[in-house]
Amino acid sequence: MIPALLAQIGLPLLIKAVGAGLDHIDNPIAKTAAEGLKQVEQAVSKGDVTPAQILDANRHTERMAEIELARDTETLKSVNRTIRTEVASEDAFVRRWRPSFGYAVALTWIMTMGAIAYAIILTPLQAPAIIAALVNTSPIWGIALGVLGVSVVKRSADKSSRNRIRY
Repeated sequence: MIPALLAQIGLPLLIKAVGAGLDHIDNPIAKTAAEGLKQVEQAVSKGDVTPAQILDANRHTERMAEIELARDTETLKSVNRTIRTEVASEDAFVRRWRPSFGYAVALTWIMTMGAIAYAIILTPLQAPAIIAALVNTSPIWGIALGVLGVSVVKRSADKSSRNRIRY
């Protein structure tokens, strides 16, 4: 009785709330989805969609959530194993790849910017072409600085959690 009651109250309420939210978005796809949800709401209220069908849909949704949770859990386990292996390694470079990568990126950045400044000073007429060519290095720097940023944030989080454990 309770599942049937929840199916008749919970899903229609959810359909109504999501439909109302989508109806306020100024987008034709959102408007179409809102209209579709209104039709589902009407079908549920008329009894065209039975509580058993709603329960079956809920079971399917729960199963999909379980599958996604299991996948996310396995991903986190894999990342955790990788980090533990990195920390436990006797190889100094493996333990210190984050700072090594940071120093390498910083050195490369300094050398690149120095070379560009030097080229612009020596050949000022070529400055627009040099600066335009520099734009082509954006993807490379974006990836390198993105990896460096993630590494710094992760290392900061590691240190923060380690300090919390000590106190």
